[in-house]
Amino acid sequence: MEAIRHDWTLDEIEALLNTPLLELVHRAQTVHRDYQPVNAIQLATLLSVKTGGCSENCAYCPQSAHYNTEVDPQFTLPVETVLEQAERAKAAGASRFCMGWAWREIRDGAQFDAMLEMVQGVRQLGLEACVTAGMLSDRQAERLAEAGLTAYNHNLDTSPEFYGEIISTRTYSDRLATLERVRQAGISVCCGGIIGMGEGQRDRAGLLQVLATLDPHPESVPINALVPVEGTPLGDRDRLDPLDLVRMCAVARILMPKARVRLSAGRTALSREAQVLCFLAGANSIFYGDTLLTTANPACEADRQLLADIGAEALEVVTA
Repeated sequence: MEAIRHDWTLDEIEALLNTPLLELVHRAQTVHRDYQPVNAIQLATLLSVKTGGCSENCAYCPQSAHYNTEVDPQFTLPVETVLEQAERAKAAGASRFCMGWAWREIRDGAQFDAMLEMVQGVRQLGLEACVTAGMLSDRQAERLAEAGLTAYNHNLDTSPEFYGEIISTRTYSDRLATLERVRQAGISVCCGGIIGMGEGQRDRAGLLQVLATLDPHPESVPINALVPVEGTPLGDRDRLDPLDLVRMCAVARILMPKARVRLSAGRTALSREAQVLCFLAGANSIFYGDTLLTTANPACEADRQLLADIGAEALEVVTA
């Protein structure tokens, strides 16, 4: 069994990313079997609670107010609507319900109170509850923890060196400070990134190094492939080679053995075989539902069939 480390160097991680694929996947699968349930994939459903109109200028995001995309800004959904969607997700087999707000940061008031009510309602359904809503204060993190929030998602997106090419309205240190607030409040951390934005292999290694040197590691690590959206600065980029996604999943598994590695955005562009190779490389969670915030996601029925065909089971999570 490989020891869990928090001192990975950039050169070590880049060397892993450049390892012959079959050798890399074998090592990742060995680590996976040492630390994770075999043949278990967690199904997580993601709902956009507040869509569009975000003041951030993330170059990949169709929800940014800086770009002219087909996403129409929508007001925050009512608590009742969100909880109805959570009930449907549970009935369809999801064990984690994730809720997203297109905000730069959480503001106190009626909308934050509604968020707390949604978290409480999702937990009462017996689901894990995850929120992504930008930056937050110490007290807001504490209140989310008191409401029972399982996890807070706040992705780093890319390496510190490439970050300035993607966003200028929020610093890398802002993101790290948010993660620290979440951790100090006792909420588990969901944090990953996106590949296919024009970064180099060194940048991918840099992102993974930041994540892998956090102590403790994030409990959840989403690996996203860029979904080019017309109207955004990255809208004309070519689709990612699926094998690059396999490599990222494998290295994330090796570096962070206890984390759930989440095969996230970009899955519609993957064949069934490419998805299975990601699972073999250590991915053990997918977003489950027809949409992923504002982009398409494989249909639930197709996902259920895929899991059945490979003999995998939906991970059941017992919530306190």
